[in-house]
Amino acid sequence: MNVLIIGAGAVGLCLAAKLSRVCNVFAVTREKNAKIIRESGFKMTGIWGNGIFKFGASEEVPKIDFDYIIIASKGISTESICKQFKDDIKNKNVVSIQNGVGNEEIISKYTDKVIGGTIITGFEWKGNAEVHVSVEGGPMTVGRYPDGTDEEVIDFVKLIKSSGIPITESKNIQGAIWSKTIYNCALNPLGAIMNVNYGKLSNNHSLNIIENIVSEIFEITSKKGVILPWKTPKEYLKYLTEFQLPNTAAHHSSMLQDILKGKMTEIDFLNGAVVSNGKKLGVKTPYNEFITEQVKFLEFLKSETKSSE
Repeated sequence: MNVLIIGAGAVGLCLAAKLSRVCNVFAVTREKNAKIIRESGFKMTGIWGNGIFKFGASEEVPKIDFDYIIIASKGISTESICKQFKDDIKNKNVVSIQNGVGNEEIISKYTDKVIGGTIITGFEWKGNAEVHVSVEGGPMTVGRYPDGTDEEVIDFVKLIKSSGIPITESKNIQGAIWSKTIYNCALNPLGAIMNVNYGKLSNNHSLNIIENIVSEIFEITSKKGVILPWKTPKEYLKYLTEFQLPNTAAHHSSMLQDILKGKMTEIDFLNGAVVSNGKKLGVKTPYNEFITEQVKFLEFLKSETKSSE
């Protein structure tokens, strides 16, 4: 089986490493990473295993008939990636394993075979072509978008399982995507703003902020008719504090990693998307709006500092 991973950063390269043992996988990534991977391999450490992994990598897509194409980029790059590789993804099964809401809708403009996905795992860069997999908050989840499943989804699940990555399929992938988005909106920006790992966010003061962020999202998903695993914000917060936070306590958010490097974050596909959905649905989202503006302010400050260096 042939698998292409486009926009392969820390997540995509680790996925390529695992898949390299069970199929023919190729990663489209920055040349600084691709060159190292071609010459000496990709180094992965942590809970997904330690080792040096060899697989195809460059900034261009090879002339191969791929069975599945995985988009692993940040949401801010989804549209540009789809435009750049529109001929490669047309009529192909394209799997999104990106953060936030709205990515699948963008991909749907370029192919009618979209598989939505979530992955609640912590990936941290340690250097070019070197990533540490730190924590896991649950299995990867995929399903045909906008809902249902089929043989192609089932085959993809079998492939991922064979690589050793925990995965489940879901007929309610929109519910799974919003479930992951709640987790990300609750922890990712707050961890970035305060420059702390997730474990520090179990403090009562931060949990009060998280509770309000989550409550606003539940009001939106209710109006959208999205079915979540939890009936109330209180139920989710219990799951967050008893399972997700303890299992991802050591992780530093991807948003924090972006800000420290002077990169743009995914805030518009997370809390920013909550705000835009709220405006459409007539739901007030003051906590999500405030946290969005805080992150955008941090982006501005970091870019200002970077430009003056």
